[in-house]
Amino acid sequence: MAVKSYRPTSPALRQMTVADFSELTDKKPESRLLRVRKQKSGRNSYGRITVRHRGGGNRRKIRILDWKRTKDNVPAKVAALEYDPNRSARIALLHYADGAKSYILAPDGLKVGATIISGESVDPVPGNCMPLRNMPVGVTLHAIEMKPGRGAQLVRAAGAAAQLMAKENGFAQLRMPSGEYRLIPDGCRATVGTVGNLEHENITLGKAGRVRHMGRRPMVRGKVMNPVDHPHGGGEGRNPIGLPSPMSPWGKPTLGKKTRNKHKQSNKYILRRRKK
Repeated sequence: MAVKSYRPTSPALRQMTVADFSELTDKKPESRLLRVRKQKSGRNSYGRITVRHRGGGNRRKIRILDWKRTKDNVPAKVAALEYDPNRSARIALLHYADGAKSYILAPDGLKVGATIISGESVDPVPGNCMPLRNMPVGVTLHAIEMKPGRGAQLVRAAGAAAQLMAKENGFAQLRMPSGEYRLIPDGCRATVGTVGNLEHENITLGKAGRVRHMGRRPMVRGKVMNPVDHPHGGGEGRNPIGLPSPMSPWGKPTLGKKTRNKHKQSNKYILRRRKK
């Protein structure tokens, strides 16, 4: 995928870049794999705003992806590569030999017309899915389960990939994209390869309108609010926040404050934290 830029005929176009969608198949999404996405605008069932700065945006429909890949030993042909407005990665439409259809994340290098398969013992080529215990050490992975049968939960963003470092005592040791080393039960399934759309991180929105299209409304800095509205507010002219560390609107420390529960049950599966 390439990134397109524009001649700066206006201030909005000077920094803006967009994705080149030339690798995608020119077709409508599979209607049976679509669901309506209801607009919540950051409000809960009582109508109260629980997530700020949400609202508006373009209409979207949810694409139902097959996160479990349990249709074993049935070859599937890649019928199309499509855009998904709900994620950074591209998705691939699979036509199975028995007539079933499903969407999966499109790994890097997957082409229309390729054949992929899932099962206990399949070749470790991009797009194939198998349990971690059957994968060779050193292979790159994505769409990884945390518990067998639950479905993929880890490494699903564009350009992300984990690496299988070792296998022992019923666990697989993975190096995550963040640099964290983590143990995963070797019965969990994962898909071989790196998530596609590698150039996603190089895209610059360039103007406020593109953010509004995503359903995000403007955010106001706490420093320009009144003291009653934010801990950073108040004062005459431009002032520092006057606190040892920045605060959220509700007085919680931010920027470096660790929020993970120290007694979380899964802490024992983390061998090395990220950024260490």
